[in-house]
Amino acid sequence: MTLIQRHKLINLLLILTSLLGYLEWGRDNHSFLFQMEGELLAKLITEPKTVMHPFTLLPLAGQILLLITLFQKRPRRLLTWLGMVGIGLLLFMILLVGTLSFNWLILGSALPFWLVVVWAIVFMRRQKRAEKEGNS
Repeated sequence: MTLIQRHKLINLLLILTSLLGYLEWGRDNHSFLFQMEGELLAKLITEPKTVMHPFTLLPLAGQILLLITLFQKRPRRLLTWLGMVGIGLLLFMILLVGTLSFNWLILGSALPFWLVVVWAIVFMRRQKRAEKEGNS
């Protein structure tokens, strides 16, 4: 697997694992992020004012940036970083809620994303170091 293919795989995994986030609120309310995102996209078309919130728009923008990298010949690291930050804001809150409430389902739903983030950071640092050594 080439470095470009690996970079694209990491970005795809970032998108997919971001959709696994799980939330519970109230007595009987719960949903995965992929379910909420479907509703969000539908409302974005019909009632755009109702979804104008940083915790909905930033993660969506992050996913779009990562999606763009999948179609680039050579994925840009900056777009990957911005995508991770955009999605990471929401998934950090989910991780925090799961930790503070001792809800293992919520906590566990955010962990796959954060494991891929660590992998992405290590990969991009190694890639940058290899490029520097190659240019020297």
